[in-house]
Amino acid sequence: MKHFPKDFLWGTATSAFQIEGAANKDGKGPSIWDAFCQIPGKVDSNDTGDLACDHYHKMKEDVQLMKNLGLQAYRFSIAWPRILPNGRADKINEKGIQFYSDLIDELLANDIEPWVTLYHWDMPLALEFENDGWLGDDISDLFADYARVCYQHFGDRVKNWITINEPWVITVLGYGMGLFAPGRVSNAEPYQAGHNVLLAHAKAVDVYRKEFQTNQKGKIGITNNCDWREPATDDPKDIAAAQRAMEFFLAWFADPIYLGDYPKCMRDRVGERLPVFTDSEKALLKNSSDFFGLNHYSTMLVSDGSEGLIETSVYDNSGMAEDQMINLSSDPEWKKTAMGWNLVPWGCRKLLEWINERYDSPEIYITENGCAMDNEMIDGKVDDQNRLDYIKTYLEACHEAIENGVQLKGYFVWSFMDNFEWASGYSKRFGIHHVDYETLVRTPKASALWYAELIKANTEV
Repeated sequence: MKHFPKDFLWGTATSAFQIEGAANKDGKGPSIWDAFCQIPGKVDSNDTGDLACDHYHKMKEDVQLMKNLGLQAYRFSIAWPRILPNGRADKINEKGIQFYSDLIDELLANDIEPWVTLYHWDMPLALEFENDGWLGDDISDLFADYARVCYQHFGDRVKNWITINEPWVITVLGYGMGLFAPGRVSNAEPYQAGHNVLLAHAKAVDVYRKEFQTNQKGKIGITNNCDWREPATDDPKDIAAAQRAMEFFLAWFADPIYLGDYPKCMRDRVGERLPVFTDSEKALLKNSSDFFGLNHYSTMLVSDGSEGLIETSVYDNSGMAEDQMINLSSDPEWKKTAMGWNLVPWGCRKLLEWINERYDSPEIYITENGCAMDNEMIDGKVDDQNRLDYIKTYLEACHEAIENGVQLKGYFVWSFMDNFEWASGYSKRFGIHHVDYETLVRTPKASALWYAELIKANTEV
């Protein structure tokens, strides 16, 4: 077993819509995902998040399971419409505030550090109707108002904030391909939505730093998702295409924060569809993350697409293949998860090293990493050796990256338990705890027991 630095942070992660349930309870307003689930055919088996894992009522039981793991940190998200039912700060739902306050207290009582994500895709439905969601001109200000409410109520105890989870998914799958809520299809709206997401992040950070950070002594950042893009051959065109793919995937949202503007290749290829930051917006964005949050799952091969694009899976070509001029493929030798995603641990190391080089060695936290696997419960146990192997090999790649000078400071397994997997409904299981969706009983899988031993061994070092 490899040992990590003694201050390395070990955690797991979830999101509100995927586990909480209680969709209409105690004053919570509807979200775009509550509405999206009602459209026939949008979610596998027409599943909804109405009950999910009922974490809203089983919170203390779940925290005890975290305690049993020896977790040092737990990353969860706050449901914006549970706090502000109409999305606006003029109407605060006190029962929603109480739920998250109780969760934070319960975590701290069990020596688990809360890592709070302000937005994990559940936009209040009222703002989608009234303000065009992430396309609206004032959405970034409304988000900053919401963030202020959270800092005011929880900031005395929460020291680690993530503003927004996976802008790429919000924009490409939500506004480009229509696969996720709000279900829009466009080759222009993703860039406008992404622009507003970045401004919302910057304004929420500005509120925190000016009004709260000095007293609360916390840190704040954003989490981006990115798969590694490996050149399919050593042809210079394929090497350039892989770099382009990385810039359209990760640098789209990281460059403005670390380098001050969008990548040049995006400006060249997207043209007027890509909005322009004012000088004051650039100043607000630059250095607006105290750490680099990264969600990573898989790797694809990239070849140049200027000779023609190949039809592939909707997920494969990032939804913006025409703008990137790339084709994506897989090595037939690679194993796959239940999502069809490739298991390529060295891609994780290469991605960490790419971030390290491009952004001048930032502190990185892997805020999600894990896999969906098909494992049945037999005699009260789930032997998910395949998931265990995935986590183990990806952590070995992380260890290599640290040895190569990457400042990786922590790792959060996705997910703490099986849950509502967005458009896949309950058909895909990412959890290290099995959830029986009829009884809602939670059972640690083999991967959870192994992860507990790993944490214990590293903590003792």
